[in-house]
Amino acid sequence: MDRYLQTHLRHNFIVNVCDGGFWGFAIGFASFVTVIPLFVSHFTDSALLIGLIPAIHAAGWQLPQLLLADRVARAERYRPMVLWLTLLERVPFVGFALIALGAMMITREVALALTFGLLIIQGLGSGLTATPWQSMIAKVIPPEQRGTFFGTQAAAANLLASVSAVIAGIILAEFDLPINFALVFALASAIMIVSFGFLAWTRESPAPPLPTERTRRDFRGGLVAILRRDVNFRWFLVVRALFHLATMAFAFYTIYAVRYHAVSVVIAGILTSVYMGSQIVASPVMGWIGDHWGHRVVLQFGALAAVGSAALAVWAQSAEWFYIVFTLAGISNVAAWTITMTMTIDFARDPAERPAYVGLANTLVAPFAILAPLVGGWLADATGYASAFIASAIGGVLAWLVLRALVRDPRAIKAGTT
Repeated sequence: MDRYLQTHLRHNFIVNVCDGGFWGFAIGFASFVTVIPLFVSHFTDSALLIGLIPAIHAAGWQLPQLLLADRVARAERYRPMVLWLTLLERVPFVGFALIALGAMMITREVALALTFGLLIIQGLGSGLTATPWQSMIAKVIPPEQRGTFFGTQAAAANLLASVSAVIAGIILAEFDLPINFALVFALASAIMIVSFGFLAWTRESPAPPLPTERTRRDFRGGLVAILRRDVNFRWFLVVRALFHLATMAFAFYTIYAVRYHAVSVVIAGILTSVYMGSQIVASPVMGWIGDHWGHRVVLQFGALAAVGSAALAVWAQSAEWFYIVFTLAGISNVAAWTITMTMTIDFARDPAERPAYVGLANTLVAPFAILAPLVGGWLADATGYASAFIASAIGGVLAWLVLRALVRDPRAIKAGTT
């Protein structure tokens, strides 16, 4: 197994970084934050419905991950399951293109219902794919290189997404409805095929599955046993939940800067580029640091970056402060997603337990991913944006304190250095 892993490590590293990079390239054309909300705005004026779009995507990614954990643990190879399930998260983009083309022939209500139906399928597809995919990556990338891998993959995705986002903006401006949206969704679909091709190129050796006589009840009992036994993991779940609170303010920075600091649309676009650019730089750097000095240290830095970002947003005296605000937000977002995903994999004592840990770490935290933006929006509406920013800063402080006092790096525990 080790010989096979080392023989194909370079190949698997490259093809999976390319898979993630082209996935990001595709998503830039069909962003859940910009393009799809803009598309939906042609069918409804409801801010609530438009605001649900990124929430559906986030919840879809996290909620279902525990559902397939038992089946994943029984698999000799993860790649076949990944390739079948990932179709559920890729094919809906073809559906978006068809809705755009047929928008003139169907009612707004039908178009809206079809769009949200596809969004739900896409979100659930990503969540169902996540557990076998993370298990596959953990199998083909050794522990001492996973942070570097996830960081490099995230950097490639963000870099190509920033390029395609610019191209998408040009297409949406230069072409008339509905051709413009049909074209960007079609491009996203085509690039998804390229991404799928690289994913399918992963080389994975078979591994002994779990005993087939184990029942689902045994598996559920094993989940409870993990939560009872692994106190360190329980505190890590608390940290993941707190990170959702710490980063909830990020969604409101742009509108706050526009309304209260007279930031122009052009500057808002530049701030978005700063946010993405900071993630492009921070992802591989933070991943590499985590591989060499521990991901817990990197998470602490990410929590403090969230505190600094939110605090500066509250006390900003001019629009220029927001360049730092968005830079720190990008760094914190890398910690909240890329580093936590890397660290989650390290908690499993045995590879057979890895799907259970991955599922627990995401499904149990999913409610906080849904509730945090709602709490932030309620605070912003009820008492002003500063309240939401202060709440985020408090979340970051609490995350740092729990990491500092109660969480130990699982790799260091295995190595006997802590």
